[in-house]
Amino acid sequence: MADLAIKAKDQTPTVEGASKPANALDARLAGLSLPQGGFTAPARQDALARLQDMGLPGPRDEYWRYTDPRGFNAPEPAVLAVPDAQETPLFDGLDKLTLVFVDGVFDEAASDDLALEGIEIATLAQADAGASWAADLYGTLEAAGQKPVKRPFAALNTAAARDGLLIRVTATPTKPVHVVHRRASDSADAIWHHVIRIEEGAELTLLETGMSGARSNSVIEVDLAPGARFHHVGSKRAVDPKVGIGHIFARVAAKAQFKSFTLSVNGTMMRNEAVIDIAGDDAVAHIAAAVLGDGGKAPFHQDDTVFITHGAERCESRQVFKKVLKNGAEGVFQGKILVKPGAQKTDGYQISQALLLDERSQFLAKPELEIYADDVKCSHGSTTGAIDEEALFYLRSRGVPRERAIVFLVLSFLADALAEVEDEALRDRIYERLDLWLTLNAVQ
Repeated sequence: MADLAIKAKDQTPTVEGASKPANALDARLAGLSLPQGGFTAPARQDALARLQDMGLPGPRDEYWRYTDPRGFNAPEPAVLAVPDAQETPLFDGLDKLTLVFVDGVFDEAASDDLALEGIEIATLAQADAGASWAADLYGTLEAAGQKPVKRPFAALNTAAARDGLLIRVTATPTKPVHVVHRRASDSADAIWHHVIRIEEGAELTLLETGMSGARSNSVIEVDLAPGARFHHVGSKRAVDPKVGIGHIFARVAAKAQFKSFTLSVNGTMMRNEAVIDIAGDDAVAHIAAAVLGDGGKAPFHQDDTVFITHGAERCESRQVFKKVLKNGAEGVFQGKILVKPGAQKTDGYQISQALLLDERSQFLAKPELEIYADDVKCSHGSTTGAIDEEALFYLRSRGVPRERAIVFLVLSFLADALAEVEDEALRDRIYERLDLWLTLNAVQ
């Protein structure tokens, strides 16, 4: 198959961030009750002004040409029945601080006590009534991440989010923080916004599992001080035709490390955007994902859009995205590495690959490099392929049943993305869940 799949049907010129008819945005905002007052008020007003200036995206926007934004633009989400049983969280049984959100709203009764040594945790809904350390950070990284690419749904989130977590890490907590998302309403438009500040030399592992809302819009802003470390491991499993968009904005100071891995399984229309600013010398930023999409029961489309900026010397970035698609599923990857003048000794790596388990599935990729320094090592690659028939024959000739051989080959394909999870115990849990899903679904 071709090394790079390009959708040819839309070759019209595009205008990045072009304004859209006001009535579409007005209708979208009319369905929301925007918060008023609180320490977030200036950031919310600024976000709303920026949103009104840029408008909602359309298929002519450069970074939306592979993904239809109508499900996100609609004034109300489509009604989506709540499943009879919520899925068992991936990290059940692990010693962790569990915080539960139901349709984007913090559920205190279902959550653990917020107190944990080395970390301060508050909810946005409660803290917004008074003063907070997050006053100077809420919406700041989101606003900075709007250049050079407009991200209207992130601005919408900053303006409209009523709840989320404010997390300030001053040391290294004894256990990770686990955010669990649950669904309760068949028509909830779930919007939440987390702000995370990791102080110098501190470290945090943040786990996320579950889905919420008939439609969801999330933002995580992560500010890493010098020498700080952040590990983010998320698992998004949609057992229904879910529509959701997630954003993560990070600022990485000198010698700090940002690492994020996401496991995504099914859903209808999912888009994940990551904007990472490597701002200090000797910093590291890795982002990876393993995606399993089955279009058999409902259409599947997942778009991962990443923009990493190198603005300092001797920094490293990695983008590793692996997608396994079947029954007409669609995967999209748009990844960019920008190396600013003076960012010498940059080491930037980007790989996006898809394994297609049938002829109807497709992978659309747009890898980009933009380099303004002369002493760098940057590379990108994108490939699309099918199961290796020779490897499959080899395994079967050794007595491995065909179904199990396919599972082995798919797990091998995903191995590079899984390797980005540093914690071996977490990596093993993800591997086990992948093995189970593939055993049940890979050959159907």
